[in-house]
Amino acid sequence: MLRHARTARSARRLALSLATLAVVGTSTATASAEASAPTAEARPATTREFDFGACPSLSELPAGADPGAWRCEAMNAVGHLTLGRIDQPLGKALTITFAEGTVNGEFHQVFGEMRAAPVRIRGTALTITPRYAGHSDFQSNDERRGELDLKFRLSGPAVPPGCSIGTDAAPVRLVLKETEAPTVVSPDPLVVSFGVEDKRFAGPTTSGCGRLGPVLDAALRLPSPGGANGIDLDARVAFRSYSEGE
Repeated sequence: MLRHARTARSARRLALSLATLAVVGTSTATASAEASAPTAEARPATTREFDFGACPSLSELPAGADPGAWRCEAMNAVGHLTLGRIDQPLGKALTITFAEGTVNGEFHQVFGEMRAAPVRIRGTALTITPRYAGHSDFQSNDERRGELDLKFRLSGPAVPPGCSIGTDAAPVRLVLKETEAPTVVSPDPLVVSFGVEDKRFAGPTTSGCGRLGPVLDAALRLPSPGGANGIDLDARVAFRSYSEGE
């Protein structure tokens, strides 16, 4: 009974903070946060900032893969996310590791891991965390820099585990366009910086949020049509050949 009352109070506090968000908006905090958010250019050009520990192992590469023809890429990125009413800097680095190479002249990729820190949504007790949703393609072409499926976990008082915007089955698919051409930051070890964005993806309603789902959808303005959302990333990538050992 006591636990139920506490849960109800938490839910009411969350609903109140979401209502405040709906009235106040996000523009003021966005401007100040953007001014203080770190950029890729501000970080040191050294592989010490990169974690190769999540690189796919040699045993995870396709059969017949020559270690000398394969490399692991470790990417760190900061940027900005607009999704429905959410308008937040991503000031803590989002990290992605994956392997790429060829087997018998054919290009292959093996995903390693994605990590991201929770970001507090201004004016609420909620946090949002980008999560990998099962698909990536980082082979660039003339139309895009790459593709990445994401879901955005929502956490906060009375928010059930598994509450998210997008799911593995119905993810938010980013088709990333280049905004800044690759620039060699360090030739040895090789570190490259670049910028990407997607301004065209749609934002779905929440999933797995129980009774709070409709409240969250209304407060966060979800669903949000394509063209009303966006993600900008300033990225750095370090490279390590599999011939150098795991």
